[in-house]
Amino acid sequence: MKYRLATPLAFCAAFGALAAAHPASAGVRAEANVARSEGDWGGELALGVPVIEDGGFSITPAVGAFFHKRDHDGYYEDGSQCFRRSDDAPVSGGKCDDSGTKIFGKVEATYRLPMSLAFGVGARLIGDDLRPYGTAAMPILPMVDGKVNVGDRYLAAGLQARF
Repeated sequence: MKYRLATPLAFCAAFGALAAAHPASAGVRAEANVARSEGDWGGELALGVPVIEDGGFSITPAVGAFFHKRDHDGYYEDGSQCFRRSDDAPVSGGKCDDSGTKIFGKVEATYRLPMSLAFGVGARLIGDDLRPYGTAAMPILPMVDGKVNVGDRYLAAGLQARF
C-alpha cells in the first residue's frame, strides 16, 4: 500500500474549515485510544467537532494520528548504518527506524441515550483504506466517556473527552 500525503492533508483542511465555520458552543471531542489497525498495535489521538447535533443524534468528523511500531524484517542495522537483508546493500536509515505515524480522517454518526450509552457507526480513512466500524461509548465522568471502536482490521479502546 502506498501512503499518499495529499489525502490526509485534504482531511485536515476540511476539518479546519468545519471547525472554523461551526459555532463554538458545539464543543470539541478529543480521543486517546490504544488501537490495532491493519495488523499493527499502537496508540491514536484524534480531534473532532460535531457538525450536526440534534437531541441525542450527532455527526462528528475528526482527524487524528495513529502511532505504531513498524516492523521491517527485511532490514537490519549495524552500528549507525541500515542494510537490506536480501543483499546486504546499504539503504536509508528510515528503513531501520521502528516508529511510524499515519494520519487518518474519520466521520462518526452516533445516538446518545439520555445520561447513558452512545452507539453508532463510523468510517475511517487511513492511507488508501476506507473502513467502516461500529462505535460505543459510556460516561465514566461528567465530560469523559470510555469508548470502543470495532471494525474490519480495526479495534480501538480508550477515552473521549467532550469540551
